Parts: sequence; C-alpha cells; structure tokens
Amino acid sequence: MPPGEAAVLGYLDRSGPLTTAGIAQQRGVSHQSAAKAVKELLAQGLVHAEAHPSDGRKLLLHLTPAGSGRLAEERRRRADWLGTAISEVLSSDERKTLEVALPLLSRLTTHLNGR
Repeated sequence: MPPGEAAVLGYLDRSGPLTTAGIAQQRGVSHQSAAKAVKELLAQGLVHAEAHPSDGRKLLLHLTPAGSGRLAEERRRRADWLGTAISEVLSSDERKTLEVALPLLSRLTTHLNGR
C-alpha cells in the first residue's frame, strides 16, 4: 500500500471522520495530494464519503470495515518488517537500549503531534 494511502487510513482510524482538507492539513501535504490518495481509497472501498453535516460543499470521509482490515494488515506487515530488521541488525545490548528509549520517543511524538 502506498504510504500516502496508509497515512490517510491511519488518520481516519485515529481521528474519526475527516474532510480531504483536514487530512491534507494533518499530513502537511497539498489538498491535491490528499485528494489523490482519497480517490484511490474510495475506489477500493476502504473509505466512504458522506455529505458534511454543516457544509454541504464538503465530504466527510469515514473508514470502512474493509479499510480497518487493510490498515490492520498494513500495520502488521510494517511491525513484522521492523521487528525483523531490529533482530537482524541490532545487538542484544542495542535492543535493550531501544526498548528503554521507546517511552521517550512516544512522549516526544505525542508532544510533536500536539496531543
């Protein structure tokens, strides 16, 4: 799955329904870039759109059950890929250091994402 499409599914999973403009803003990409990914996801049935409740000119995008399944599959694939790389490249001591650092990285990510 292209990274842009996976990112859109991830934002919808974490944030709930969003407009294409909202996705573009969160991703820090152009509206056109977000719209391209959304168009592909709509065609695959991974997201569906409905009229925005307060602005009929906008569409509110929702993750479908198929989209949730595809996102879970993508997350599993990426976790396996990263786990394999960690096992193959890092020494035992380096893996322990990484394990200790993960809560710190999580805190930084939370701060940078403004949550």
